[in-house]
Amino acid sequence: MSSLSRRTLLASGLATAGVGAARAVPRATADAPPAAYGATPSPRQLAWHRREQYAFVHFSINTFTDREWGYGDESPALFDPTDFSAEQIVGAAKAGGLRGIVLTAKHHDGFCLWPTMLTEHCVRNSPFRGGKGDVVREFEQACRRAGLAFGLYLSPWDRNHADYGRPAYIDYYRKQIVELCTRYGRLFEFWFDGANGGDGYYGGSRETRTIDAAAYYDWPSMFALVHRYQPLACTFEPLGSDARWVGNEDGVAGDPCWPTMPDHKPSQAEGNAGLRDGPLWWPAETNTSIRPGWFYHADEDAKVKDPQRLVKLYDESVARGTNLILNLPPDRRGRLADVDIAVLRAFGDAQRATYKVDLAEGAIAHADHERGARFAAAKVLDGDPDSYWSTPDGVHTPQIVLDVPPGRSFDIIRIREYLPLGVRVTRFAVDLDTGSGWREVASGACIAAQRIVRLAAPVQARRLRLRITDAPVCPAISEIALFRQTAPVAVALPRPRAADTVPPSAWSIASSSGPDVEALFDDDVGTSWRVPVADRSMAVTVVLKFDHRQRLGGFVLTPSRAVMTDAAPPRRYRVEASVDGKTWSDLGAGEFSNIANALSPQRIAFETVMPCAYVRFSFIGLASSAHHMAIADLKLLRAG
Repeated sequence: MSSLSRRTLLASGLATAGVGAARAVPRATADAPPAAYGATPSPRQLAWHRREQYAFVHFSINTFTDREWGYGDESPALFDPTDFSAEQIVGAAKAGGLRGIVLTAKHHDGFCLWPTMLTEHCVRNSPFRGGKGDVVREFEQACRRAGLAFGLYLSPWDRNHADYGRPAYIDYYRKQIVELCTRYGRLFEFWFDGANGGDGYYGGSRETRTIDAAAYYDWPSMFALVHRYQPLACTFEPLGSDARWVGNEDGVAGDPCWPTMPDHKPSQAEGNAGLRDGPLWWPAETNTSIRPGWFYHADEDAKVKDPQRLVKLYDESVARGTNLILNLPPDRRGRLADVDIAVLRAFGDAQRATYKVDLAEGAIAHADHERGARFAAAKVLDGDPDSYWSTPDGVHTPQIVLDVPPGRSFDIIRIREYLPLGVRVTRFAVDLDTGSGWREVASGACIAAQRIVRLAAPVQARRLRLRITDAPVCPAISEIALFRQTAPVAVALPRPRAADTVPPSAWSIASSSGPDVEALFDDDVGTSWRVPVADRSMAVTVVLKFDHRQRLGGFVLTPSRAVMTDAAPPRRYRVEASVDGKTWSDLGAGEFSNIANALSPQRIAFETVMPCAYVRFSFIGLASSAHHMAIADLKLLRAG
């Protein structure tokens, strides 16, 4: 029901804007909110959506072994940070605009960062704080003091525990969950990783153990256990949890990325895109690391994502309605490196300046339809996330116009739906009038938690129009806001260290299973060696001949990060050495850790060191179903 007089209507220019006077609707409809549509979020999911971005912290035994995955046989004595400061790490996250911390309390190696009595493989048997330290407690307290939310990661896989794969381990794991959920105050998220089963120490058996994860863990019971003690903690990853994996670890959500999903274990493509009208509210969490790896490696100091890349990362995740979890790996001191802190501060300062002032403040909103005074067009401008503009039930494709105060220059448009009523808009378009009539500047699918439209350059527009172009029900739009991006201050990254690697100039390629193998050694992870494979178990090889005999200590393999392109990384490896190219001796063999999902560099150390004139790499099988094997980079490490 509109209170606009004809004089006011004409004065506002609304009639000539293509938006007529809001039409009257029956009182019963005007007073009542729209019925919810499809799947809707729970209260804890609503709270989770509003966090938008927070930090991951990977810090454990791997920090001191220079690995991404520990085997489980590492001594607790290795965990010995020289200058640990949870305050420094949490402070840097806060400076970066991150609103919480999720700490890896236990990674796949089984080492626990809290002084549990359930296992000897924990921090109380390390030199840290004289065996009396509690890394989880120090992070939790630092988060509370900083006003950040606190969450925990507890790997379901445990390569140290003798009973992994057997019923006794499930009892142990459930007791770990209870300890973490009852000792460290309120948690906002509890992370269950999807990596489960494979090679491990397993109490000394040193074998491969495989499981049916869904049957073994009985995930619904694990989620119920978390929620018994932490009813507001969103669980992450397996089917039935509160938040899903986005399908890659590049920090890139699909466009669109629907928060609704099918009721089955998703493929990577489904996780990345979601499913319009899926029966589950299962929103995506977009994860990536500020560095190539998840744990700290000194040779990655020059590879930290710069502030400009973090802005782009924001556009590829938060701006598409997902939550961003950005990993910050502490070094062996137990602190973030200076360059990581500088990048976070520059990014945080820029984003705070960008989103400090809504340039739509003072605008006047008009719509061609309004449901009633409670749902008037002006609700998109009131700053209240619990109010919204809506239309009569039968009006599914309305439009709303903002008359923008003069002199406002903006390049960011943020639109939000009122999530308790579900995802109502399928497609939308945005038009601007800069004085020469309407011009469409953006269109897309899915608004949901938010959709941020970034223009190519700042504009001064007299009017902005949002058109709902496809929707099964009437909309519920809670916000239209305008901002201008402040560019982050540039941060100079360190020069690459003189890595202890064998340079490509020291060898020639003797043979390979496919052409273009030079892409393995071009130091460009954007290119890859891509080889067709006839079946998932097939091996591909490359043989290198050295100018002078070398003593190799290991290698680093970087998988291609081009996912969903009918290519997969290798599952296993075998490396052999020879002095004559005829007789071969093993240097090492094993599996690549979670390579299909993590797509992070794999650091492999050889147990045997010998002089070699030739080295043969065999990459065996595919980590996931595909018709090609793809590897982005291969570096050879000298023996220490």
